[in-house]
Amino acid sequence: MLSVVTEFIEKFKAKYGDHVHVLDWALHLDESTPHIHERHVFDCENKYGEVAPQQEKALEALGFDLPDPDKSLSRRNNRKISFDAACRKMLFEIAKRHGLELEEEAEYGNRKYLEKQDFILAKQKEQLAAQQSKLDELTLKVSDMKTLLEDVSAAAYDKAVEVVTDVVRTETRKEDMRMIEDTKKWVLSPERKAPQSTREYAAHRLDTVLDKFLKTMQTTAARLQEKLLKPEVRQKGKEQVKEKARDSVLQLLNRLQAEQGQNKPTAQPRKQEGHSEI
Repeated sequence: MLSVVTEFIEKFKAKYGDHVHVLDWALHLDESTPHIHERHVFDCENKYGEVAPQQEKALEALGFDLPDPDKSLSRRNNRKISFDAACRKMLFEIAKRHGLELEEEAEYGNRKYLEKQDFILAKQKEQLAAQQSKLDELTLKVSDMKTLLEDVSAAAYDKAVEVVTDVVRTETRKEDMRMIEDTKKWVLSPERKAPQSTREYAAHRLDTVLDKFLKTMQTTAARLQEKLLKPEVRQKGKEQVKEKARDSVLQLLNRLQAEQGQNKPTAQPRKQEGHSEI
């Protein structure tokens, strides 16, 4: 396998190396089927003369056409499809020269006993089971509405107190600091007629006032938070939050149940579909 991929990479570089550059490749032996992962990047010169990642432009420069030239470029009609087909052909030729017998018709996802639609339905059932588990957990919690609202309202009120005190501290401090700084600038302005030493002393006293003010603001904010968290005040606030939250929680549960019903997978007719994999 290493001989095959080494020869393939060398031929790949020689044939497409002007516009397709191999970044790295690695042999994986930790799964049931040994396989190789390879990464490459397409690049081409743009209108500014810079080399930039441009898949279609690079493949066009290498001479690849659209699979159906009469149709416009699309997800199902692009030069990457033609490029992949050429790479697959080159890989198969190299592998055969090394004496390998190949199955060129790939199985979907290497799953011998599951057709594509069966595999999709199995994955949907797994996702549905996970969603149902989450919904059951939420339903159990919401069934005890009183407990849920108590938890929610307590957390919401405490967070609100934290936010309010931070805002009060920040905004009040910001406004008063601006006022003191403006006064200090006014005192130190050359336009003032008082002696320089007097103005500097006044500015120093303003700095002292500012320091004391900041300490006072921290104390005031702490007192405000302490008052808002007193048991009787906190309980009253929690009751108001609880009243507002009750309808929102019920709406959330109804929405989740409706979404759960919409996400149930429905059986689709089986359809055999090929899937190529190198």
